[in-house]
Amino acid sequence: MHSKRTLRRPALAASALLLLPALPALATPAQAAPQAPARAAACGSGAAIEQTMRGGGVWRMCWHTNSTAGLVLEDVSFQPKGEPKPIKVLSSAKLAQIHVPYDDASVEFNDVTEMQLGESAEPLRPKDCPGGVLKKIPGVDLDTGRTKQINGLCVTTQERGFAFHGNSGDIGEEPNRKDAEQGQDLVLYTVNSAGYYHYINQWNFSDDGTITPKAGATGNLSPSDYDASDDQGWPVGNGSKSRATSHHHNIFWRLDFAADGAGDATVEQFDTHRSGSGGPDRTPAYRTTRRQLTKEAAGNAGPAGYRWWRVVSAKGKNADGHRRSWELVHRNQAKYTARSFTKYDVYFTRYKRFEQYASDNARFGSHRADDVGKFVDGEELKHPIAWVNVGFHHIARDEDQTPMPVHWQGFSIAPRDVTAMSPLTPDRLRKPRYNGEPQFDYER
Repeated sequence: MHSKRTLRRPALAASALLLLPALPALATPAQAAPQAPARAAACGSGAAIEQTMRGGGVWRMCWHTNSTAGLVLEDVSFQPKGEPKPIKVLSSAKLAQIHVPYDDASVEFNDVTEMQLGESAEPLRPKDCPGGVLKKIPGVDLDTGRTKQINGLCVTTQERGFAFHGNSGDIGEEPNRKDAEQGQDLVLYTVNSAGYYHYINQWNFSDDGTITPKAGATGNLSPSDYDASDDQGWPVGNGSKSRATSHHHNIFWRLDFAADGAGDATVEQFDTHRSGSGGPDRTPAYRTTRRQLTKEAAGNAGPAGYRWWRVVSAKGKNADGHRRSWELVHRNQAKYTARSFTKYDVYFTRYKRFEQYASDNARFGSHRADDVGKFVDGEELKHPIAWVNVGFHHIARDEDQTPMPVHWQGFSIAPRDVTAMSPLTPDRLRKPRYNGEPQFDYER
């Protein structure tokens, strides 16, 4: 049983083992890619991205790759239409782990760290990056084991459907007009292989200021996992001779917030609970409470998403005088609880340069805590790092053959009070009378 698992990553396993002595040198993104300075003003040749969106906002960021996490984004800012300067959101952001335990307990992988995911970038063709630009990144020739430059990063724009749809008569404009616009995303992605799997490491930056990190798993089911004798998994193919072993994909992202350019943001947790009932039909009443997290913490979103968090700027306010913040919009429908570090949806830890990966972190030095669960040790929460965990339980189906359709995991970082009105609000409605309680000029 165990021997068939070792076949899952035949080429990468060997190259990863050869590189283990050098792994401690990858302690920080700066060490992993010294050619990519951390500041947006000096991203390095070809490492700066600036995109003016159709709605008028501008996204700016730096990027580089490292041999472990792959694509790393730095100094991410958004300048909404009408704002005098960019609003910084993230100092850095990257994949922090893809943890893959198999249901039959034969094996569990840490695909980012164990397999050096960043080394396995797949070449992209122009048709893999429709309407976009391909950028060179390091990739590994699996025949020779040597590093070479490949077209591996796609930078493009995509339609995302309705940005909004409404009738201005509802807020008192006369004559009323229908307002509807389609939204647009700036999209960056690489494709990295881990054995039979190909992972799409994708970041969507929307024209309303939302950031959506997501990972897509595709490639092929492992032929060496077809084993009906273990009674684990789903039959694929004719009859029930072949069973693809079920497994989890527990994907973590590491987010170093720099709200308004500073690392001294605070984290607030919101909980909604039923508080009674009222009205003639005894309609349930709910109350939402807020508390600031002062110590490192871990938590779950709770039933029906009734717990959520936001990272609040220490100094930035919008035109209404409200603190700027960014909300984690998170749904973890298949949480894996068999390991302590996967039990929670979100972790908030104090920044430490050696805490880089959600699991298998001690691979880069025995003095390091091994997983994000151990990072949470009661320290005061200054310069918060957010670790977001999203699980998927892959029970294969006939349609997963072949190649496998992409299944996605991800979450969103949504602006909350970053601007006084939506960045996409039509110019004619950007008036005080439409901000807050509408001022009507006529009897309705």
